[in-house]
Amino acid sequence: MTAGAWAPLRYAPFRFLAGGRFATMLGNAVAPIALAFAVLDLTGSARDLGLVVAARSATMAVFLLVGGVVADRLPRHLVMVMASVLAGLSQAVVAVMVLTHTATIGRLMVFGAINGMVSAFAFPASAALVAQTVPPAIRRQANALSRLGTNTAMIAGASIGGLLVVSFGPGWGLAVDATTFLGAAALYSLVRVPDYRAAGAARTTLLRELRVGWREFTGHTWVWVVVLGFCFFNAVLAGGFTVLGPTVADATFGRTVWGLVLAAQTAGMVAGALVAMRLRVRRLLRLGVACCAPSCLLLVALAVTPATALLIAASFLTGLATEQFGVAWEVSLQEHIPADKLARVYSYDALGSFLAIPAGQVVAGPLAGALGVGTALLLGAGVAALSVIGMLASRSVRRLTHTPAPAPTVPVPAATAPRMSTVDDAVPSGHPAPALARNVS
Repeated sequence: MTAGAWAPLRYAPFRFLAGGRFATMLGNAVAPIALAFAVLDLTGSARDLGLVVAARSATMAVFLLVGGVVADRLPRHLVMVMASVLAGLSQAVVAVMVLTHTATIGRLMVFGAINGMVSAFAFPASAALVAQTVPPAIRRQANALSRLGTNTAMIAGASIGGLLVVSFGPGWGLAVDATTFLGAAALYSLVRVPDYRAAGAARTTLLRELRVGWREFTGHTWVWVVVLGFCFFNAVLAGGFTVLGPTVADATFGRTVWGLVLAAQTAGMVAGALVAMRLRVRRLLRLGVACCAPSCLLLVALAVTPATALLIAASFLTGLATEQFGVAWEVSLQEHIPADKLARVYSYDALGSFLAIPAGQVVAGPLAGALGVGTALLLGAGVAALSVIGMLASRSVRRLTHTPAPAPTVPVPAATAPRMSTVDDAVPSGHPAPALARNVS
């Protein structure tokens, strides 16, 4: 029996988790636009913009491994609550600084670093938590639905962000982001899921936990091959879309249109999620990696002919295609990685995939200054294409099989459900066992 595309919505934990991620991404779609133009209003320098966004990415990379261990030690929904509260408070301070004209590049970098540290704990917890909220048979639908919700939020957020920046200024966009983080924290606090942790597991050190996660990560060739490929792929997209894209927008078609271009990409991701919910593909990861290629076309269009209609069309296609990878990657990890090690593998995944992002953001400005913005974007498109080809060259990536379990007929009754995580579980009794191409929420 095939589970319905909307079956995950029958499960309350999934609904609360999806609602929290929706709220977070609504604000996070506004924040990059607001922050980018806040920096450009402050100094007008693409180099300074690269430094500010890189501060967040670099700090996130530093703390990701610790975040993965914490997300495997503690109830993941509680990790999400704490991270969301801290993120909301840090963004509120940034909003106040921008609104009161007391922001400096140094201060924005400091609070960007704080937000990056918080995200390092939130990302592995959020990514691993999805698999706990529904039965294994409908994980593909759950991941697609979750991403559908966040991408829908990003459409609204990107459009609202462009309008807020033009009409009221960047500070109000950052204030919206702070509010949505606090709303998400309330929703995450309502998530109750089966406890994946082994009862009575022996207490071990942080270093040992990291070694166990590393062995699991390197034990699957397809995992580290894709992560290595995304080191280059995400570096290019980060430099192209968060630094050079706003620079091109200011010089040509304007800030409002740039918000629409970003919204078109997330609209494509919404359409892609709807496709992914119904897709029946045995080599799911192979299809997902191949679908990353259209991102190169968007970089080329931005470099060669930044016409509004062409950019919006290319952005929509990019979103639709890369969403197939997003769902394929989430499902592949959740199917083939043990639940008690999943957050640590996600943290190694994110560390590898995003490690080059700060470099891409910092280098983009000087590279554009030396070669020209158009040439820098074309060079990035070539690197992205080579990274996709390299991932597909791996037999383990091409031949990984998607084998879902039989579909459930009814939700698990509360009386027979496994032990649930509660606030008391926040004290660990043992240490048992993600519009870049991958969304981090």
